[in-house]
Amino acid sequence: MDSIWKKRKQQLQDFRRYLNKDNKVKKQEVPDGLYQACPNCNSTIRTLDLKNHLQVCPQCGHHLFIDAYARLDALFDHGKYKEYYTSMKSGNPLGFPGYEEKLEKYEYKTGLHDGVVVAGGRIDHMRTIVVVMDHRFMMASMGSVAGEKITRAIEMATRKKLPLIIFTSSGGARMQEGIFSLMQMGKTCAALKRHLDAGLLYISYLTHPTTGGVTASFAMLGDINIAEPEALVGFAGPRVIESTMKTKLPDGFQRAEFLEDHGFVDMIVEREKMRDTLALLLRMHA
Repeated sequence: MDSIWKKRKQQLQDFRRYLNKDNKVKKQEVPDGLYQACPNCNSTIRTLDLKNHLQVCPQCGHHLFIDAYARLDALFDHGKYKEYYTSMKSGNPLGFPGYEEKLEKYEYKTGLHDGVVVAGGRIDHMRTIVVVMDHRFMMASMGSVAGEKITRAIEMATRKKLPLIIFTSSGGARMQEGIFSLMQMGKTCAALKRHLDAGLLYISYLTHPTTGGVTASFAMLGDINIAEPEALVGFAGPRVIESTMKTKLPDGFQRAEFLEDHGFVDMIVEREKMRDTLALLLRMHA
């Protein structure tokens, strides 16, 4: 019996070693970043498939974050465009403690100098100025550089008599810059008024999330306001409103679909239809 038991024990040990070896091989065969989990339906999706679908889950249609350059590549003809104001960097006008270090960290992490990218190119052969807010950089909070780049983009569109599209995505005003941040609300709105007076088209494209001073200024001033599905758009967040008002908010409050039902948004457009929809609108208003 002892010999049988020893033999059985040895077989079990050999089998465990085989399983461990097999698992190690399997882990090595799946490189990091090859798959992603959808935060909405928890489906496991190939990263390449997400990229080919413009970061939209092919299972449930949930819109994940897409960076500014991927959006511009998908929007402009053949992915060709010229970027403007690339050297502008934020300072620390109020001497806010630790602000320079935070800016350096996000520059290193994202390769951006700030959370706004300005580009010019053609959409279905029509020259257009496009601004994209990229919330990888401090949630694309609106500081003096962000406001200045947006204002310059508006003024360039006005000067060149071109339509303007701004993709908004922001956590609001940048607290480290205080009043310098808040004054960007008035500055961008004044530039948009001159663009309007020139009889030119401005399309505001609201993406998740668009909040704070950005919502309270240029984000809601489009001749046409478009939103992506389920995008959160508002001034204060739902939890802040509920705690302040001591009341329960309606389901879907501040989501794109709620805003469309209440007349704040003209249409909701899925990301894969973004280029075709904008091309049609630009053609109609040419």
